[in-house]
Amino acid sequence: MLIPGLVSVTFRQLTVPEIGELALECGLRAVEWGADVHVPPGDSAAARQALGTGLRVAAYGSYYRAGVSDRSELVPVLETAAELGAPLVRVWAGTSGSAECADRGAVVEALRHAVEHAGVMGTKIALEYHRNTLTDTLDSTVRLLDEVDGVVPYWQPRGGQDVSSAVHEVRTLEPVTAHVFSWGPGGYQDRLPLAARRDLWEPVLTELARDGVERNALLEFVRDDSPEQFREDAKTLLGHLTP
Repeated sequence: MLIPGLVSVTFRQLTVPEIGELALECGLRAVEWGADVHVPPGDSAAARQALGTGLRVAAYGSYYRAGVSDRSELVPVLETAAELGAPLVRVWAGTSGSAECADRGAVVEALRHAVEHAGVMGTKIALEYHRNTLTDTLDSTVRLLDEVDGVVPYWQPRGGQDVSSAVHEVRTLEPVTAHVFSWGPGGYQDRLPLAARRDLWEPVLTELARDGVERNALLEFVRDDSPEQFREDAKTLLGHLTP
């Protein structure tokens, strides 16, 4: 079962209550609260405000960089995730792509440390699927999942990605969360309405739902950062999820 929602950093310009109001208006159920603006690590008041929106907490979107960030930074991240009741804490696998990374072992060891401490706090560590990290390719991500027991993957498409490779990645990774958006070949600067890649998202979401496991489908990267476009994208997403 796929849970429709959004990543709060889609609208850094909106307040926590405004994000909650917009998401619920659009029929969405869940949110990944971002640690950079909306719920900073250690900010209990912000965490309480986020819980007051009525949205299910899908995850806490941290900017902890395994193998690069000081490990002490993980403590307030996990404490805030616990306050939110977040089942997942998103982290990043370093700051270098798999072909350029000079010390993969340091990232692996930091992730193992994070997984161990997250388990004590009742949450799981999830890896952003992203360029300039060790999850920049499918092969490197699969290797990392083998190297770090207990870590789980996210997934998101590349700009202009072809359908067959996207479905193959999702089938291989079985991600806990997909960040849902449509980009043209220009990537981040080439944002499209979600409906523009219906050819991609219909088979990808079908694949994500195939085994009946509960996963998050969270909207992000809306064209022009527009709430109106977001409303249209939410309709498109919910349309994909309705039999």
